[in-house]
Amino acid sequence: MPNRLVNYGVTDNGIAIIELASNSAGAPLEGDEVGPNTYTHEMMRDIDTAVVKARFNDDVSVILITGHGHKFFSAGASIQMLNSVTPGFKYNFCLHANETLSRLEQTPKLVICAINGHAVGGGLEIAMACDIRIARKDSGKCGLPEINLGVLAGTGGTARLSRIIGKSRALEYMVSGELMAFEKAKEMDLINDVWDGSLDEFRQDVLDYAGQFTLPYKATLAVGNIKRSVQSGPEMPFEYHLALERELQAALFNSDDAKEGIAAYVDRRTPRFEGK
Repeated sequence: MPNRLVNYGVTDNGIAIIELASNSAGAPLEGDEVGPNTYTHEMMRDIDTAVVKARFNDDVSVILITGHGHKFFSAGASIQMLNSVTPGFKYNFCLHANETLSRLEQTPKLVICAINGHAVGGGLEIAMACDIRIARKDSGKCGLPEINLGVLAGTGGTARLSRIIGKSRALEYMVSGELMAFEKAKEMDLINDVWDGSLDEFRQDVLDYAGQFTLPYKATLAVGNIKRSVQSGPEMPFEYHLALERELQAALFNSDDAKEGIAAYVDRRTPRFEGK
């Protein structure tokens, strides 16, 4: 990516990998340096570019986001950066980050977050904008400790955490600034699963897991429509959500993949989807 703060690539089976990589100042990593992968406006622009690139690539079925190294997924926004810019810049920085994470959340492709280390502050905010979150056991903690800086989690943190774990528990964690183990986060449905293994084993396991959602194994149009219904529907009155669901289903019934899936079921064979 242009600012060298995100490593981007696509696997042969259609998984776009977005790896956050920066030092504590939010600058590119050099040599064997392993940083906390803090983000600046420049990193958010790189994330934005990578998300759009993946969205427009017809060969990409799944987006996988992770952090560089074994210590941090991301430590959130660079405090050094925040200490050096104007309040106006901070506002627009948060606004652009909101737009980037909303674009990630609304993309019709499945987004999996591989939490390889601590995911705190803005790092957890990035993770919460993903569809599925999987963490490596004993590699770190997660939480929104912005209260300790006299601010709130302003990149979707208060909005998403309260929707995921409920208002009361979200409020408690945010006003205390407490960090939680990944196992505790799983109990509250903040994290989908926690896996054992070394960092290399974890990365390979997540890639293998993501592979099941790629073509020809899954109907990617159906995945996208399921995601749209789940992301947008709960914000609507229930009857409107049902109407949205019907329209999304009608579009899928006209797809080649639906015809293939139904025919394969009747023929008692494994379907081979093409994303059409």
